[in-house]
Amino acid sequence: MPEAPRKLHIASWDDRFLAWLLDVILVGAVLAGLGEATGVFALLTGSLSLSTPFAGLNGLVLVVYWTALEGYQGQSAGKMVMNIAVTDERGDPIDYATATIESFGKAFLLPLDILVGWLAYEEEGLRLFNKLSSTIVVETDADDDSSPEGVEYVYPSER
Repeated sequence: MPEAPRKLHIASWDDRFLAWLLDVILVGAVLAGLGEATGVFALLTGSLSLSTPFAGLNGLVLVVYWTALEGYQGQSAGKMVMNIAVTDERGDPIDYATATIESFGKAFLLPLDILVGWLAYEEEGLRLFNKLSSTIVVETDADDDSSPEGVEYVYPSER
């Protein structure tokens, strides 16, 4: 008997935007803190404001951040909070090379990346760089890996 098809729930644009925003704020805060501590980053970037997340050192650090986390586990900190993950088109984990392609668009070319996605791939819910990297962003079940196999936790609020 053939297996039932795998059902993947494509993440909403709202969840994806909030995850992106959380990541930009987190990376920006870390860079600003390091910049204040060392004085080096302010000289390199000129400004670490949230209005310029696509330029200079901030954009480069975002590409490295997203590539490392999404290539390793499919989720950045923002995606973890929003219970979404980036996968290949079959819902399987992506590698670092794929994560780099997918991350480049949202770090340096986000307005163009989203605009082309909305116009060309609206039905699929893809950004341009999702299409180029053959990735999708899916909802994750927060309870998927929360307990060992054969164990069910019952919390006090559930009694």
